[in-house]
Amino acid sequence: MAATGSSAPASLGLDVAAPGWRAGLHRRWCAWRDALLTSPDFQRRAARSWFLRPIARRRARALFDLVAGFVYSQALLACVRLRAFEILAEGPQSAAVLARRFDVPLDATERLLAAAIALELVEARPGEGEHLYGLGRLGAPLVGNEAITSMIEHHAVLYADLRDPLALLRGEGDAPELSRYWAYATAAAPGALPRAEVDAYSALMSASQPLVAQEVLDTYALHGHRRLLDVGGGQGRFLIAAGQRTPGLQLMLFDLPAVVAPATAAFAAHGLGGRAEVYGGDFTRDALPGGADIVSLVRVIYDHGDERALTILRAAHAALPPGGTLLLAEPMAGASGAPRMGDAYFGMYLLAMRGGRSRTAAELATLLRSAGFDRVQERPTPIPLQVGVIVARRPESASVNIT
Repeated sequence: MAATGSSAPASLGLDVAAPGWRAGLHRRWCAWRDALLTSPDFQRRAARSWFLRPIARRRARALFDLVAGFVYSQALLACVRLRAFEILAEGPQSAAVLARRFDVPLDATERLLAAAIALELVEARPGEGEHLYGLGRLGAPLVGNEAITSMIEHHAVLYADLRDPLALLRGEGDAPELSRYWAYATAAAPGALPRAEVDAYSALMSASQPLVAQEVLDTYALHGHRRLLDVGGGQGRFLIAAGQRTPGLQLMLFDLPAVVAPATAAFAAHGLGGRAEVYGGDFTRDALPGGADIVSLVRVIYDHGDERALTILRAAHAALPPGGTLLLAEPMAGASGAPRMGDAYFGMYLLAMRGGRSRTAAELATLLRSAGFDRVQERPTPIPLQVGVIVARRPESASVNIT
């Protein structure tokens, strides 16, 4: 989707306004297909047919992967907590050596290694008289990668909330752990949160921000801008990356008062203290500081429902001069090649947060226009699974009607 001016964003998904005959034909096709696929007789014949057997096997594997997904994730978590990838980065090692270094019994170590090989995290290597193990193609990128490993560790909180999915969907029982972890997303007065309730998620965002920061900066170059205001920027990791890439760019950060001290320290540690200003406040209530010609919202809007999201976008609009730029970056529902990420993963994650929701680029474009922005354009990113990018402008004219 790439929409400019006041034109409507491109529609994503099924055309619900399709002509009646087409919709009726589609319904009949779906009914016939459903009856066929649910038939035990057809399932048996498909598994024995030379023509249909490959399809049946693929579907069986895909369904089993859904059933076993939690087991896979826990094998990955065990490897991360044992620092298996860092240890294997030293060179191929035997199961006996790894068992000693893991402080795990040999039999259990061999089971974990077999699971890790099946998941392509580890691979068997030839040795002289013994089996050796080295990094697999999915394990190698995790070596020293705090951004990914911190998120893997964090998922223990999410999985605890998902142990009873029906209670989560119905809103029954105690508040989910994630809603307490991301307290600012649902707090009536986020600006009043004490630092103790901010530090954990702020540190996680800081650790995981490199996952998206470089991708966003590869997608939209900041050369030509003079001052960047990052709203909800936590400990400043996105601004630090932007400042390192763009010499001379002045940096402004706005986040909760409890984040001001660690963000200020982070800028100083990276030699950017002279170029960075940090402001504490509540973007759902307070005006944002002016003076920037570009405002960024990186992984912020999807934490909030439509009403609060619109409040944040209107605050960004008010902080920008006419012609100023808004850079919005976050994972998006319906992303090309990543439908499970936006709708399945973030749909359930944000439900547990009880704060926001995953939106398509078209839905975000609608919010942006409602906040007064125009020239809304989606920019393709290298890995849509991680982040999507939308750029919008505050109109040169002040006569735009903000709904």
